[in-house]
Parts: sequence; structure tokens; C-alpha cells
Amino acid sequence: YQGLAGRSTNEVLQLYAAHGQQMKFQRSSVVTQLHGAIKKRLKQDLKSLHSFALELSKDFQRQSKTCLYQVLAAVQGIQLQNEAMQMFQIKAFDLEQSLQEVTERYEKEKQKRKALHNSLIELRGNIRVHCRIRPLLPFDDAAGHSQDRQRNFSEKVAYAADDETVLVKCSRPGHASVNKTFQFERVYNDLESQDAVFADVAPLLTSLLDGYNVCIMAYGQTGSGKTYTMLGPQLEGNLAFAMEEESELGIIPRATQEVFRLISEKPPGSYWVEVSVVEVYNNEIFDLLAKDSCGKVFGVKRDVVTTREGKSDVPLLTHETVENASEFLHLVNKGLQLRVTHPTLVHAHSSRSHLVVTLTITTVVFGDNFGTLWEDEQTSQRLNKEAAFTFPQKMRDNKSTSSSRASSPVQLEATEKMKQVKTRLQLVDLAGSECVGMSGVTGAALRETSFINRSLSALADVLGAIAEQRAHVPYRNSKLTHLLQDSVGGDAKLLVMLCISPGQKYLTESMQSLGFGTRARQVQRGQVKKKNFPVPSKGK
Repeated sequence: YQGLAGRSTNEVLQLYAAHGQQMKFQRSSVVTQLHGAIKKRLKQDLKSLHSFALELSKDFQRQSKTCLYQVLAAVQGIQLQNEAMQMFQIKAFDLEQSLQEVTERYEKEKQKRKALHNSLIELRGNIRVHCRIRPLLPFDDAAGHSQDRQRNFSEKVAYAADDETVLVKCSRPGHASVNKTFQFERVYNDLESQDAVFADVAPLLTSLLDGYNVCIMAYGQTGSGKTYTMLGPQLEGNLAFAMEEESELGIIPRATQEVFRLISEKPPGSYWVEVSVVEVYNNEIFDLLAKDSCGKVFGVKRDVVTTREGKSDVPLLTHETVENASEFLHLVNKGLQLRVTHPTLVHAHSSRSHLVVTLTITTVVFGDNFGTLWEDEQTSQRLNKEAAFTFPQKMRDNKSTSSSRASSPVQLEATEKMKQVKTRLQLVDLAGSECVGMSGVTGAALRETSFINRSLSALADVLGAIAEQRAHVPYRNSKLTHLLQDSVGGDAKLLVMLCISPGQKYLTESMQSLGFGTRARQVQRGQVKKKNFPVPSKGK
């Protein structure tokens, strides 16, 4: 058994060895098959990869060529754009030079325009006189003086022979009729509209923004159309500002609209507009925009003084800042409600005071450019004297609130160099120039008429003194002339609008007005012989 067991063990070991060899053989066969399969698959994959790489390479070449073409096209486009940019830069430089040249020429032409405009105004006369003849009105049929009841007072005796000549038929009982003519810069007949009147006034407003004071006043007897010419139609003391009445607006509202239109064409913030409304009543000045503690408007007496620079000024006078014509007209309307009127034989609502509406235009400029704004040396010197370093209230407020922030020396220097120049547009509706006998007033109204006539006589004396080139001009003889001193004398522009009634009833008053206007025209030439201006007939 032990021998069998040993032999069995050997057989088992042989069998194990044979099994091991067989397993090795089997494994090597599988590996060989697997290796062949892998090798075959790798060849297929390499072939596919090679084909893909070729395609990819071809694709890359095609895309590279396309991109290269695009890059070349872009480079060419950039080159063209650079060339175009260079051309544009050259053109822009040329345009800048041209713009600079045009700007310089524009400034020169602007100065020439100002000089030519001023020369034109001076050729027409620094003091111009226009005459407007109103149409016959229903109250012209009223009876006149008792000694002349037999005469036809509604007969028209004053005519506009042409646009520069007034023809007056002068007749007295028992004498032959005599025709007298008066020459003025412009004569308006009874059919000419408010538009035609203002068309000849508008050029003066350009002089206002060029640095000259301007005054436009209406002179004539009560009922001759002064207030209508200056203000337009009035309804119960209020200006008729409705759109349907716009064609009837007078010089004052139209002038304001034109001033703001001219200002709108200037650089923003370079102009500042203030308005004051006063009346000269019994040789006293009343501020018609002053308000009491409750904010109610009432007339406060003011006084006119002469400053150290020789200019007239009204201390404590109310100046309201306005930004458009509507605000201005609203303030004027308030002032008109306080104007003194009184019924007379001539007119039921006769104005017993001189109304003076003043627009003060403040031009804000820098010190370096201040002397070059006006080419005229005399005007520049005058404006330099009038230049002040005090800003309007709003500008002072802005300056005070920003002073803590404006610490830059450049900003402080620019602020200090800023100056303001003031010019005035004074629009005057004078009280009636008729004599006491014509108005038929008594008592307090007689005293009013006396003061009116004295102030008008003082105005005639001032114009006479200017005409005769006297060393002393009596501006202070009347509060009216003292108030208007800056707008009547010097190089200011004055337009006197004579308003006359055409009827026989007012012949004497019309002749007085025409005589005043004739001598006022001679002021501009300085050729008047030493003679007094006409004082109205007895009672003036």
C-alpha cells in the first residue's frame, strides 16, 4: 500500500505538471490570438488616424488660407482706413483753420456791424423825432371854447404829406389859410399800424445790446394817442395782452419781446434783465413796484441822486428780475394800476403823471475781454467806468454758496475778473402837454397840470442846452430830466414820438408839439442858434 501510495503520488505530480504545461500552452495560444487581433485593430486604427490626420491637415491648410486672405483683406482695409483717417485729419485741420479764420472774420464783421449800426443811428440822429397823427375820434366833435363855437372843430387840419412831412392848415377868422410843413425822420399817418411804428423803433434795441443807453418817449397833449402808442389798448386799467390783441400792442410790450429775442441769440447766462416802474407825479418820483410788509404793491416816494461817476440813480428803487416778456408785462400791468389819472375837458382818463418803465440789461463779461467787446474807444471807456464788481443777487448767492468749494486759484482769479456792464432802456409815456385853458382843470388838478408843464419845460431846456453845446445842462431842474439824464445826454439814443391830434380843436396844442419836435431834431446836429425851446402857450 505504501508503494502504491508513492506511485500514485508521483502520478498525481506528473498529472499536475502535465496540466500546468497544458495550461501554459493554452494561455500562450490565447495571448497569441489576442496579440494578433490587437495588432490587426491597431493597424486599422492607425490607418484611420492617418486618413483623419490627412483630412485635418488639408482642412487646416484650407482654413489657414482663408484666414490669411481675411487677414490680408483686413490689413488692406486698415491701411485704407488709416489713409482715410489721415485725409480726414488733414481736412479737419483745414476746417479748424478755416473755422478759426471765419470766426476771426465774424468777430471783425460783428464789430464792423456794431460800428456801422451805430454810425447809421448817428446819421439818423442820436436824437430822432417821429410824428404820429391819430385818426379823428368821436370826442373830437365836442364843442370847444365858447368864443369859437361857430367853428367846425371836427375839421381835420393836420395831415401826413409823406413819410417825412407833416402838413398843417392854419386858419384864423378873417385871414387867409396858411399851410405850414414840419420835417421829421418819420411821419405816420392815421392809417398806419402799430407794426409800422415799431418797425422803425426796433433798430434802437440793437444799440441797447451794443452798450448804449436808449430812451423812447411819447410827447403830446392828452388824447393824442401817447399811451396807445406806448402801451396799446387798455381795458379798465389793464393792458390787453390777449393773443387777439397782439397786433395792437404798443412800443413797450413789443420792445420787451424784441429785447428778449435778441438776448436769446446770445450765449446763455451772459445777460441779466431787471425792470423798474416809476411815475413822476407833482415833481416827485414814486416807485410803483414797491411792496408793503404784506406784499401788497403801493407807490413809495423815492429820490433821484447823481453818483460820483456823474450818473443818475434812484436809491432803494425796486428792481424786479425778469426772464421773459410775460413776466415783464405782468409787472408793468401792476404798476399801471397805481398810475394817477384824472378827468379833464380833453380826456376822461387823463394821465396826470409821467410813466417811466426801465429795463436794465446787465452784461456779464470777463476782465480780459472787457475792453474788446466794443470797438468804439469812447464807448469802451464809458462802459469801463460803469462796470461794477457786484453781481446780481442770484449770482451773489451762487458765489456765496460755492465759495467754500471754489478753492482753486484759477477759479478765484476767473471770478474776480468777471465784471458787469449795465445799459438802460427807458420807455416813457409823458403826461399831456396841453395848457391849462385847454384842460379846464381847477384845484388839485390845476396844481398837477402846473407840475406837468414845468417838467416838460425842463425837458425842453435840457434839449436846448444840449443843442447849444453848453457846458452845463440843467438836468436837475426837474425830477423827470434828472431821472432820464443817462438816456438823454452823452452818446445815448433818444427817440421822441410826437403824437398829435388832427382836429381844428387842438390846432394850438398840435403846433406846440410840432415846434418842440422840430427843435429837438436839431440837437443831433448841434446847429441850433441860441433860442429857447418853445414853452407851451400861457398856462404851460
